[in-house]
Amino acid sequence: MAKSMATLSAISFEYASVKHASHCPLGIYVQPSAGSLLVWDGVFFVHKGYYGGAVLKFRLSFPSDYPQRPPQVHFVTDVFHPLVSQRDGLFSITPRLGKWKPNEHHVFDVLFWIKSAFKKHALDQLKDKDCLNQEAFRYRESTASFAALATQSALLSQSDHALYDQDYPSMTGKRHQSFAFHETSPDVLKELREQLGLQEWGKKSEGAEKVEGERS
Repeated sequence: MAKSMATLSAISFEYASVKHASHCPLGIYVQPSAGSLLVWDGVFFVHKGYYGGAVLKFRLSFPSDYPQRPPQVHFVTDVFHPLVSQRDGLFSITPRLGKWKPNEHHVFDVLFWIKSAFKKHALDQLKDKDCLNQEAFRYRESTASFAALATQSALLSQSDHALYDQDYPSMTGKRHQSFAFHETSPDVLKELREQLGLQEWGKKSEGAEKVEGERS
């Protein structure tokens, strides 16, 4: 019982920590699932690179003796990546963290590695022994082929079925409950943009247009 309370306390501390901007990478959002503090749901909006535009849902699962052992990361969204198993979506944290060190390694280290692993520099440094998807690792040797397959993954992750359909087959075989996306009508979207002071993609503000006009 004491170990269980220690685990829950450690995970609660980790969640409080990732609420700070410096402890959670830009574009990644996580929150505990409705069923258990030991399971967190996450979503990763990839901004650029081979996977630019991808919307990738994932799950963090903590062991009962955390922090003695690391959390496991499983991608719920199907993604073609050397570190993501095509069998169950398991993501390898080994290349960055190696052997897990309790109280030295934290959840934010895992989250920052998730983001880094989708960048070209990290992909170029991967070793065969660390890759759970050998086919993706081999394709990496051909930049054009790998880029095409990564782009395809990104596009599929944005599809209506992947984003909105709660019954859409996932790599983990489980529904992703915490982050549910819903289609929004153009009128509602326009109203929300006005409330938040946001503009449509590609539309420039009057101030920006004025500055460009003065420069030209």
